[in-house]
Amino acid sequence: MFSKAYSATIQGIDGIIVSVEADVSDGLPLFDMVGLLNSEVKEARERVRIALKNSGYMLPAKRITVNLSPADIRKEGTVFDLPVAIAILAAFGHVLEENLINTLIIGELSLNGKVAKVNGVLPLVYSAMERGFKRCIVPKENAGEGAVVSGIKTYGVSSLKEAVTLLNDFKSKEPETIDIKNLFDNSYKEDDLDFSDVAGQFAVKRAIEIAVSGMHNILMIGPPGTGKTMLAKRIPTIMPKLTFEESMEISKIYSVAGLLDRQALITKRPFRSPHHTITSTALIGGGAIPKPGEISLAHLGVLFLDELAEFKKNTIEVLRQPLEEKVVNISRLNASFSYPAGFMLVSSINPCPCGYFPDRNKCNCSLNMVKRYLGKISKPLLDRFDICIETMQIDYKELQAKKKEESSAQIRKRIYGARQIQMERYKGQDIWFNSQLTPRRIKKYCILDEGVEDLLEQAFVKMNLSARAYHRILKVARTIADLDQSKKISKKHISEAICYRSLDAKYWGE
Repeated sequence: MFSKAYSATIQGIDGIIVSVEADVSDGLPLFDMVGLLNSEVKEARERVRIALKNSGYMLPAKRITVNLSPADIRKEGTVFDLPVAIAILAAFGHVLEENLINTLIIGELSLNGKVAKVNGVLPLVYSAMERGFKRCIVPKENAGEGAVVSGIKTYGVSSLKEAVTLLNDFKSKEPETIDIKNLFDNSYKEDDLDFSDVAGQFAVKRAIEIAVSGMHNILMIGPPGTGKTMLAKRIPTIMPKLTFEESMEISKIYSVAGLLDRQALITKRPFRSPHHTITSTALIGGGAIPKPGEISLAHLGVLFLDELAEFKKNTIEVLRQPLEEKVVNISRLNASFSYPAGFMLVSSINPCPCGYFPDRNKCNCSLNMVKRYLGKISKPLLDRFDICIETMQIDYKELQAKKKEESSAQIRKRIYGARQIQMERYKGQDIWFNSQLTPRRIKKYCILDEGVEDLLEQAFVKMNLSARAYHRILKVARTIADLDQSKKISKKHISEAICYRSLDAKYWGE
């Protein structure tokens, strides 16, 4: 007796369909599983055997062999418990085999036959839909997550017996439904955080507006208490709202990482702020069982590294490649995994160990101490910040001023306009923001006004700029011009962009 069910496994943030083949034959009673399995999948034998018994299915003493195909892909996790049990029951005639066709089954089994929640349901259901499957059976707790995928029916089950009943009669249960519009509407209610809460710091707000408009990385440097963290936390509030496609992309990552909780979708821009004690593996992703790191969890949102100089040097240096390529590739013996990493890097740093350099009334740090402290940020990493801005101390009058500060909604409106210009300009290409421009595209899209070339040459020589820094000045200038709705980059645009590189010389002696 032979039967086949279908399940799936995660590779990166994508699902790969796996055939679960069960064969029951005469011979010594044995339950064997093959197909390049890791320890969790091998342990499924005992979970499935006991779950079947406790669910009331007394199986005859037969030789049971289960094969998970394709055999050259390593199977990991506990998602195969339920499909293995179903395939065995179908081989014994307890489940209608014709109903297993075009049905994806995912779920972990407890010893009492209950179906437990698993990670990665969203990308697995999405892959099933792309492969033409008509329905998907998932744990009850994951049903909302799977229901956001249109074009496939998702059923949530809480026990093995419920899954068997459903497979024998799909009319016995209605598929899960979810109101996507309502999800987004509820998430777009006014946030507690708003840029109008921040008094003063107009230059920094301007720099942040430019950074968000073109998805440029930004570094804020200044003494403690000047609002660096406060400003960073409000950056997601001025970013354009997520589209459904962007929400799906982010939610896949969170689903694989097991961070969706009871949410069906991530409907707000991510803001990740890891502690400076984080390891490079936790930041970049990986591990014995590869999982997305903080940079992937910040995809299409903000990764904020507070007190950048406090991070271990080898930890922050791993950011260099993902910042350029917007993807993380993790290689293992049996497979390679890719995780998206299209985040905006926002960092803050104190100018010295005590934080008050160059104010000698407060700072007692020697020049060597300052140099050693700032030297933790390497030149290649510093070059990857398009904008470097200084935060200044706010005086009492500014704090008490009655002037109404600009709200996040007002700033977001201008940013949206600049983003629309970029989307139209790069339509049909593989880039969306000015920060993604390559040197060849810079020549094509960064059209300079008369006299700008001479100004750029002077800045290049006097500031001893690298080729990367030169290109980043042009990209920032392109964004400033977009905010002004100007087709050409004028002197005022390039001058402002150069100013955002001037702190290199002041603090790093460039």
